[in-house]
Amino acid sequence: MRIAAVQLCVGDDPDANLDQIRPLVAAAAADGARVVALPENALYMGPTAGKLALAGPLRPENRHFAAFSELAARHGCWLLVGGFPEASADKARPYNTAFLLDPTGGLTSRYRKLHLFDVDLPGGPRLCESEHTRAGDTAVVARVDETLVGLTICYDLRFPELFRALVADAGARLVFVPSAFTVPTGRAHWHVLLRARAIENQCWIIAPAQGGRHPPGDRTTYGHTLIVNPWGEVVAELGEGLGHVVAECDLGSQDAMRRQLPALIHRRAFEAPDLVTRAEAGAPATQGASRS
Repeated sequence: MRIAAVQLCVGDDPDANLDQIRPLVAAAAADGARVVALPENALYMGPTAGKLALAGPLRPENRHFAAFSELAARHGCWLLVGGFPEASADKARPYNTAFLLDPTGGLTSRYRKLHLFDVDLPGGPRLCESEHTRAGDTAVVARVDETLVGLTICYDLRFPELFRALVADAGARLVFVPSAFTVPTGRAHWHVLLRARAIENQCWIIAPAQGGRHPPGDRTTYGHTLIVNPWGEVVAELGEGLGHVVAECDLGSQDAMRRQLPALIHRRAFEAPDLVTRAEAGAPATQGASRS
C-alpha cells in the first residue's frame, strides 16, 4: 500500500488553509498514494473562538467537511483528515476528531482524540486542551481496502497501551499519528516515541505533522513528518516546510519480520502490581489496575 503523509503549517483562516491543502493532496495523489494523511488541526490553528465557530457535524451540509469529501473524490484516494473540531453535546468543547474518507468521498470512520494535552512545559508554552476540547472514549480501527489501520492523534503517542490495543488486540497493520507537536517536546521525543511504537507493535507508523510558525505567528510546531517501518527504521521524513513524503508499506515484509521475531505472540498475562506497593515505591497509583 502506497501511503503519503502531508506536512502543513496552517493558521486561523480555514479557507486559506484549504487553499494550502488542495495542491498538497493533489501532489501526493499524483505521486501514486492510495492513502493521503493530513496532520492534526488540518483546517485551523488559532484562538478558541474561531475553533468554536468552525465546529460542526461531519456531514455534507458542513461546507468544510464537504470540501474534504470533494478532495478525496477528485483524486480517487483515501483521505485521512487528522484533526477537525467536530461538534459535541458540550457547545464550548467540540471533539478533536480524525476522520477517514474513501475514494468516493464517503465518511467511513471517525476517531475522537482520547488523551488531551494538558501540560505546562518548562521554558515552553502552557497548554490545556481539555479547557476547549471534549475527550473521546473509544479506540478506533478502520478498514482501508482490505487492510486494518489504527487511528490516533498527537498526544496519544505517549500512551503505548492504546497502540498495543489497536495492533495486538484489534489487528491494525498500520497506525496513523497525525500531530501538531510543540518544538520542545518534538526535539526531545518525537522520533524516539514514533520508532518505539513501531518496534513494540511491529507495525507501520504514519505521522503527518504540522511544522513551522503558524499565522499570526504566536505558535510554532516541530514538523518532521515521518513514516516508520515495523523494524523501527525511518523510511521517509520531511523535516521542514510544506510538502509530503510517500512510502510503500509492504505488509508481506511485515509478516516475515513478525515470523522471525514473534514478540506479539509472546505476550503473557500477568498480575498487576499491588497499589499499596506502587504508592510506597513512589509510583502514581491508578484506579482500575489492569492486566496486560
